[in-house]
Amino acid sequence: MEIVYKDEQILIVNKPAGLSVLPEGWDKDAVYLVKMLEEQYGKIWVVHRIDKVTSGIIIFTLTAEAHRSLNIQFEKHQVEKTYHAILNGVPKWDEKTTKFPLRVNVGHKHRTMVDDKNGVRSETRFKVLKRYPASALVEAMPMTGRTHQIRVHAYALGYPLLGDILYSAPETNIIPRPALHAYSLKFTLPETNEAMEFHAEYPSDFKAAVKMLKGK
Repeated sequence: MEIVYKDEQILIVNKPAGLSVLPEGWDKDAVYLVKMLEEQYGKIWVVHRIDKVTSGIIIFTLTAEAHRSLNIQFEKHQVEKTYHAILNGVPKWDEKTTKFPLRVNVGHKHRTMVDDKNGVRSETRFKVLKRYPASALVEAMPMTGRTHQIRVHAYALGYPLLGDILYSAPETNIIPRPALHAYSLKFTLPETNEAMEFHAEYPSDFKAAVKMLKGK
């Protein structure tokens, strides 16, 4: 776990993959990120979450006032979230916006699925950053915040994330999890109203995957 930024109001962390933000219902003794942070910094307010299997940037607040400010920014879609992902397959398009409506918690695996009739509005903007022989590094900007949104939208386009077996990607030895990293957050600091952007470096498994794909 890396602390990207801290002041009296907010705390920004580069979360490792495999660590839950909040307690898991089936394993109450498991270590989770909020508990680790509260042991070091005291009371933490949760503003948003990223999946356990996803690495990358996440923001917490250290005061109730900052929590209200950030919540309003998230609710009004004033926070710009950017992810980097590796697709299984090489799309012909350079940019693509998907608006497949999504329904969450489907079946015993709690998958999210495209559901044109009962799904809720969802939007993700994809942009190809690099193409490799059998995959592509993309930027993904979720304009809404549905569970597994980027993963399902990529799958619905025909390019599931590398390593994302839950959404039909083939097994691979390139990366042991869905290749998704929360790369940056852009928002307004609660106390100063200053627009800021913070980035989280790739973790070792994501770096290794990109290096391996470049070499193929």
